[in-house]
Amino acid sequence: MTTVFTIGYQESTLDAVRETLAAVGVRLLADVRAVTASRRPGFSKRQLRAGLAAGGIDYLHLRDLGTPAEGRLAARTGRYEDLRRIYEEHLATPAAQAELEELVRLAASDRPICLLCFERRPEHCHRRILAERLRERLGVEIVDLLP
Repeated sequence: MTTVFTIGYQESTLDAVRETLAAVGVRLLADVRAVTASRRPGFSKRQLRAGLAAGGIDYLHLRDLGTPAEGRLAARTGRYEDLRRIYEEHLATPAAQAELEELVRLAASDRPICLLCFERRPEHCHRRILAERLRERLGVEIVDLLP
């Protein structure tokens, strides 16, 4: 069975994330953040891409699979049911559907993949919803990593 990993970098370092990904054999990190700027050192798009490349891990930003602003606000304020509703609505948009199809294609390949977002706890993050969609479509096993 194919495995898809997820990881959140909150309270972590780039080195810890890279080491965690390498330990399970991830070859592609799919960044599913709408906004790739980060206050955490090493996690803005260019820095993250370079840091992962140093460990032999490819990087792909799937911007349209990120959470819209109102969903991010719901998550920050602990309104996780609102986050889910907002994100499910967002996933129905043509842009998100196109990138979801790309993610399905990548997850079905032989290259181990991991979904990345900020939130440490996957149950409080939209990446859990994406992982559920991949499990429904492909029957993959989902493993949440904690760096």
